[in-house]
Amino acid sequence: MGDTKGNPTLDPKDWDEFRKDAHALLEDCIDRMQNAGDHPWQPVPEDLQETYAIGQGGDVMARLRDEVMPYHSGGTHPRFWGWVQGSGLATDLTAGLVTAVMNSNAGGRNHGSNYMERAVLDWTRQQMGMPESASGVLVTGTSQATVVCFAAARVRALGAASRTAGQGDAQLICYAGQGVHNATRKAVELLGIGSDNLRFVPLVDGKIDPQALTAMIAEDRAAGKQPFLIVGTAGSVDLGLFDDLNALADVAEAEGLWLHVDGAFGAWTRIADEPYRSLSDGIGRADSIALDYHKWMYVGYDCGVALVRNEGEHRAAFAARPAYLKGSTRGVASGDPWFCDYGVDLSRGNRALKVWMALESFGPEAFGEAITYNCTLAKVMADEVSRHNAMALSRDPVSNVCVFSANGSLPAEEQSALNTEIAITLQESGEAVFSTTMVDGVEVLRAAIVNHRSTEEDVRQAVQAVARLAAS
Repeated sequence: MGDTKGNPTLDPKDWDEFRKDAHALLEDCIDRMQNAGDHPWQPVPEDLQETYAIGQGGDVMARLRDEVMPYHSGGTHPRFWGWVQGSGLATDLTAGLVTAVMNSNAGGRNHGSNYMERAVLDWTRQQMGMPESASGVLVTGTSQATVVCFAAARVRALGAASRTAGQGDAQLICYAGQGVHNATRKAVELLGIGSDNLRFVPLVDGKIDPQALTAMIAEDRAAGKQPFLIVGTAGSVDLGLFDDLNALADVAEAEGLWLHVDGAFGAWTRIADEPYRSLSDGIGRADSIALDYHKWMYVGYDCGVALVRNEGEHRAAFAARPAYLKGSTRGVASGDPWFCDYGVDLSRGNRALKVWMALESFGPEAFGEAITYNCTLAKVMADEVSRHNAMALSRDPVSNVCVFSANGSLPAEEQSALNTEIAITLQESGEAVFSTTMVDGVEVLRAAIVNHRSTEEDVRQAVQAVARLAAS
């Protein structure tokens, strides 16, 4: 596209031609979004990597339509319910255009992206019930947000000197329930705490048992270890379960520990209708929360949030300003605080714009209605499963997750094989995407409904497809 003779610019040689091609591509993109139900996930051709090999050139705009867009990850389709994968929004398209034009580095300095991020974070903080003094930062997702929050918790436990001297002889202990998001394990490993020091607390009715937790804390202290962190779950990955966050907050206050809530998708029940809103009661008492916009707020990838109750503790874990990052009271280098002082990234894209545009375009109430409807669809799916004599519901849905077996009368091993084969067959046919998980020793079909395009008819057709394959 660039003219390398004389002025080696990478701008288009012919802006008029670029404008025409871009307009045509925009129409194709809008068509695909409008007709997302016609474009399910499809198997990738064996030679696709060769197709993408660098240096082939050609009509790149046409290649985007023919060779790139067809092979998406599937989440845009209304019957995609695997792996808590968000569905995206039409506003992502227009926000993406403006984001590309602005090309903002939201790590710091004085420009509009940082002010927009503060507005988005402030709204998020309010929905979660955290105080005005809380701080936050937009990150890639809950995995990165968890590292940010745990790092702040560690500085509180060991003091600011731990940033330079390390943990020394301290054996920090973290507590979580079985089924906690894998981000917790990764975070304690990345921070050098070690996953051997992540203790799993027994569950009662799908929730961490506060009495067992208190006993484990006392046991570890007696052994010379240093308990520092409790991880509560708002929406478990496998089953959509919620801990009693008020009970965990009581234990954390009594024991002087940091309470973190993994709210990757379930934190957003805070804006849903009852009975789903009350599932996350107590979340505002947490010292930190990790959650995603790209899951149950439907915004395009990637966009997660780390919220920390105490701004000073958050900043103490990350602030570092070498000479070349010195701020000022005027000019481009003004605009404190800078977001690079609250996380691991200095170079950061403008994630806030797509969130801001979605909320401003549709209104927060629309997202609450969509989240509530997703939970309703999980119950509709459970009802449909119960109408088929051979199928077996593995658990009653608590929120937006439905798990079931295509034939509950078979031995566990045969059930697992059948469910796995049905999941893959439906994925390959484009009819529906279920994932699988283990419940009571059986690999079962799992639908995690975080898709604003899904309808009751989608649910009925998908369950009927499962029944058809099970019978065959």
